[in-house]
Amino acid sequence: MVEQSDRAPLLDWEEIPPNELTQAVPAPAKENGSESNPPDGRSLGSTALAIGWNTSSGGPVSVTTIPSLNRSPHLDYPGPWGVPSPIHADSRISLKERLGWEEKDQIVAVFVVTFDTRSGNMVEWCLPQDVNLDGVEFKSMASGSHRIAKDFIYFRKGCYFGLACFANMPVESESERGARMKSVGILSPSYTLLYRYMHFLENQVRHQLQCPGSYSPLEAFYEDKKAVLPPAGNGLVTACPTSAWVPAINRCMHPEMKITHPAGCMSQFIHFFGEQIMVLWKFALLRKRILIFSPPPVGVVCYRVYCCCSLANISIPGIGVSVPEFRPFFYINVADIAALATEMSYVACTTEKIFEEKKELYDVYVDNQNVKTHRDSLQPLLRLNGVDREKYRKLSEQRQLLLYTQEVDGDCTSNEEDLFILFFMEQNNRIFQTLSEVAASADPTLTAEHVRAMGLDPQADRTFLVDLLELYGIDAMLVIDNPCCP
Repeated sequence: MVEQSDRAPLLDWEEIPPNELTQAVPAPAKENGSESNPPDGRSLGSTALAIGWNTSSGGPVSVTTIPSLNRSPHLDYPGPWGVPSPIHADSRISLKERLGWEEKDQIVAVFVVTFDTRSGNMVEWCLPQDVNLDGVEFKSMASGSHRIAKDFIYFRKGCYFGLACFANMPVESESERGARMKSVGILSPSYTLLYRYMHFLENQVRHQLQCPGSYSPLEAFYEDKKAVLPPAGNGLVTACPTSAWVPAINRCMHPEMKITHPAGCMSQFIHFFGEQIMVLWKFALLRKRILIFSPPPVGVVCYRVYCCCSLANISIPGIGVSVPEFRPFFYINVADIAALATEMSYVACTTEKIFEEKKELYDVYVDNQNVKTHRDSLQPLLRLNGVDREKYRKLSEQRQLLLYTQEVDGDCTSNEEDLFILFFMEQNNRIFQTLSEVAASADPTLTAEHVRAMGLDPQADRTFLVDLLELYGIDAMLVIDNPCCP
């Protein structure tokens, strides 16, 4: 079996036909109260979740029937809302067909960053010339990059998201100390489509290293892809009319669509963390501040940030409207300390070890595969229990079955990203469906049977459940006897 790459396929920004940019949207619920059955479409092979953490549904909590996961996977395994699993998903309906809308290119800036031996990192060139790029010279060239030949970096800059490609070329120049280092990057209001320009940015950073000062291709790119921002002046661009998604989609479904073309991103994540994914899942659902440390290259670590956000997807409208938004910050450095100090919930990655000492900035610190927390109240969540291991076993079974059907049957209509996202969304939906039913009942008492029905361990997951009830403001009482107490 061929191993998938950690890197996403690189697509040429000029050669993606608009009719291929498709994505599924759950159909609005029927007025008679019957369930909503969304079509199962893809955006370049993707499963749509939501349009980002700016989207909000509000409204009362509704209960969605979630199929049981307590069985071995098979070819027609149902997903949420009765949707066929990605293993046999074959219908294709685009956003444009469903809503008369298609996400547009929204590039708000393009820039070149260089390393100067006297001044350090600096913005060499940009369009538009009046755009505020303060700090982008450090976000687009990760600390420690001088030790590697190339990299790519996702990051946040205020209300925008960025993607930059870095390259390091040896040169026979004393003034440059034998190495020329540059990054070429872009900013957009959304990270959804940034991957489409990876190939272009990689080509351009090589071009800048070989022919410094030749910006014509970048100028043409910006003129072709630049966004028209709204007159409000807040820099925010609504990718899709919110009214079209309400109440069918909940704002707590993260992340918005994808950052990768069908990919190898989730495969690498599962292979890298193994059973520890279940620990990260609980922290993500509790909206903790998660910081991932790794030395360069940082591109694949940015994908881990995205995968962590995917663990917290919830598709039941109204659930989580009062909890902190689970924001992906992607790559951060010391210049982001002030911004992180105000965040209540995020996932980020860094190459700077000094962050480990800044314990006030994070709840969970991930050093390669080692997940740890300095908060005593969160220590019990670090321990895997039997139910956690059983969930991971089922995920592995479904993944192996998917890989088998791809290899034997040549079925390429689905991918691991779809399976991974749907698996955890089902887990989350099942938990909140049960909690909502109990809270709305005449006797809002959560018993051991309820906990088992949620796919949790009544004893080992007690701390997790207590924190979950408090965070999401669910009015239910947990009365499970603790065998450790008299």
